[in-house]
Amino acid sequence: MKIAIVQYAPEYLNLAGSVEKAGELIQKAKDLGANLVVFGEGWLSGYPVWLDYCPEVALWDHPGTKKVFARLRKNSPLIPGKEIEKLGQWARKYEITLVMGANERIDTGPGNGTLFNSLIIIGPDGTLLNHHRKLMPTYTEKMVHGLGDANGLKPVNVENVQIGGLICWEHWMPHARQALHNQGEHIHIAAWPNVHEMHQVASRHYAFEGRCFVVAAGQILQAKDLPEELELPANLANNPNQFVLKGGSCVIGPDGKYITEPIFECEKIIIADIDPEKVYEERMTLDVSGHYQRNDIFSFEVNNKRRT
Repeated sequence: MKIAIVQYAPEYLNLAGSVEKAGELIQKAKDLGANLVVFGEGWLSGYPVWLDYCPEVALWDHPGTKKVFARLRKNSPLIPGKEIEKLGQWARKYEITLVMGANERIDTGPGNGTLFNSLIIIGPDGTLLNHHRKLMPTYTEKMVHGLGDANGLKPVNVENVQIGGLICWEHWMPHARQALHNQGEHIHIAAWPNVHEMHQVASRHYAFEGRCFVVAAGQILQAKDLPEELELPANLANNPNQFVLKGGSCVIGPDGKYITEPIFECEKIIIADIDPEKVYEERMTLDVSGHYQRNDIFSFEVNNKRRT
């Protein structure tokens, strides 16, 4: 398989613009020969990194924060919905498997003020194969994202290759990792806003533990792209081209070693060729779902019902 990580900034808080940009980038990835194309966490329509950079967002009655949240919700897709259908059309046109991170909104009924941090996988026939909602929003994300569930905690089979994924700090949830290990991933998508040092550690550990390929996808964003409704700290306001999300995307083999080294502060489509069958060479020494697991000592159960 030829993997493409799309390390480009979205049209921040602009859903229509981001979808159109995604189509252009998917075509570029296909022109490079990719048949698996991966975007980072919350790419539609931008990871809410302002939660960590703008100190006033935590104030209870800050009008700028309210406006940004409302704009974020308005520019978050429904899953399924027309934007996801458009992505499916491109996946079918270019015969690729597409992995996309998104801020997901609920349009009607209970929960229509809640967003989810979601990861979707679309097959080469354009079908939405999996829809995973991040189990636990991390730290400041709890201000904008709700609790997910294990309904999408599973890999999908594309031409006999098992492809699964987790979002950000889910990689430090042992049970979430084990749930996917038990289902025999060949390729694991690690979606991050920024693949900095500890995220590199988590991604490489996942590859070594799961004996699978890990595609660690990070995002690119500069200070000038942050919401205008919020007052930026001086260090960002005076340096609009400073990166607040630096990428760091890479591909890691089932032995925990880099196939492509991390790339930072650069918009780029990162390409890697892999052979999914290579995972079995490494599972001779370690298979945490098989001969390196003690079911007579430990029991494991997953509630995969959709949380409503």
